Amino acid sequence: MFNFFKRGALNGAGPETLNGHDRTAVQPLPEIEERVFIEPAASPAGHFTAQQPPPPRIDHNIALLYAFLDLNHEAKGYDDALLNPDSSHLDQQLEAIRNELIRTIQKVKTFYEDFIGETDYHISSRTRGGMVDTVEELEMKKKIALGHIGKVLAIERDTMNNEGDCKGMLITYTRGFKNGLAAISHHQILTRRF
Repeated sequence: MFNFFKRGALNGAGPETLNGHDRTAVQPLPEIEERVFIEPAASPAGHFTAQQPPPPRIDHNIALLYAFLDLNHEAKGYDDALLNPDSSHLDQQLEAIRNELIRTIQKVKTFYEDFIGETDYHISSRTRGGMVDTVEELEMKKKIALGHIGKVLAIERDTMNNEGDCKGMLITYTRGFKNGLAAISHHQILTRRF
């Protein structure tokens, strides 16, 4: 029945078997390519492969500033009032929003100042190289950047004077905060029967 220990001992004749199969009839396994088990060597520094996308580029351009200005500060004010309905909290949050706007403006200003300086370098070096078309394209980019930084500077002036978009943000936050306070009063006092 079980011939574990008696391999090939039957009559001394007959093919050697492995688990009841003829070992001489076993087909050799196909060769497996190296690429299946070994990843290709990493590419040289600075080059990216399809498996390794480049890191996302963070541009602190005017879109960052407008994205901050477009945030829903009224909803934030409402939620903050529900969490902490103290008027000192309102004042602190208004100052925090204003400071965050100033930080965002500084990031955007720094981005454009660096971009304009880099563009000036490229304009001067390409002018020396006689690359007229490239210089014209660079000057157009510089003109657009100067227009954007002009808008950023106008928003910064308005922020320092609590006017314009800054004032609008603070008003919407305050409106949301007051609506939150009204909701608390309505829920706690006005809905009671007596």
